[in-house]
Amino acid sequence: MTTTAKGTPQPYGTAFEDRMDTVEFRVSPNAHITVDTDVCRGCTTRACLHACPAKLFVPTADGGLVFNHEQCFECGTCYLVCDADGAISWSYPEGGRGVVFRKG
Repeated sequence: MTTTAKGTPQPYGTAFEDRMDTVEFRVSPNAHITVDTDVCRGCTTRACLHACPAKLFVPTADGGLVFNHEQCFECGTCYLVCDADGAISWSYPEGGRGVVFRKG
């Protein structure tokens, strides 16, 4: 058993929070994911909201969604779980941008 930087017991390997402390986000001014909130408004499953490991999809009071691409892990999970045609467009960030994982 190991311990996280915050002193919490961690049974195997490096804790998620500790690993994320080693990540650098090189944010592009152009989002690599675009979300069509008009399409999302009619969605009943909201799979992206539950599947995003970074918790970047936030429901709004009027039934819409807000998406923040700046802290995205670029895993593509939201794109894969979304069953609403055209709701999410995903592509790799432009060269030199995006998330950089460092060993540590």
